[in-house]
Amino acid sequence: MNLPFLSRRRMFAATAATVASLVAASSASAHSPMDKSPAAKKAKIHRVAIHVDDNDPQKMNLALNNAANVTQYYTGKGEQVDIEIVTYGPGLHMLRADTSPEQVRGRLKSFAESMPNVSFAACENTRTGMARAEGKASKDDIPLVANAKPVPSGVVRLIELQESGWSYVKP
Repeated sequence: MNLPFLSRRRMFAATAATVASLVAASSASAHSPMDKSPAAKKAKIHRVAIHVDDNDPQKMNLALNNAANVTQYYTGKGEQVDIEIVTYGPGLHMLRADTSPEQVRGRLKSFAESMPNVSFAACENTRTGMARAEGKASKDDIPLVANAKPVPSGVVRLIELQESGWSYVKP
């Protein structure tokens, strides 16, 4: 079959475009979120925000259990996980050095030593309110445990984490 030169040129261009699109599709699927290869698993970083707003030792311990279990699960699979426990309202007692239940305080110290992937956020709005309610001169008179990080607002911190793609857990 003797096609005119222009027709062969168009066929070649169409074939080249088809091959290019197949190569692009193949490359995209090789890096899809469904990829279960060891490299894809290691590249995935799980991020979890755990919310504590009750002055209840059982709920505080449940939050710590959740953090420990999630850490154990993902590290067992060779995957990275970052966890932030955010406290506000009555839940701030979890991170107060002077009112945190003894068992919780002990576990917080243990977490600081053995689970660097878990961080703790303490609401400064709540801390200021507690200082006022307790007749303290300032929020700095409300001591926090060593591994607590003050944040301006616990609620805003949770919003920011979720907007950044963190998963949310309320024990």
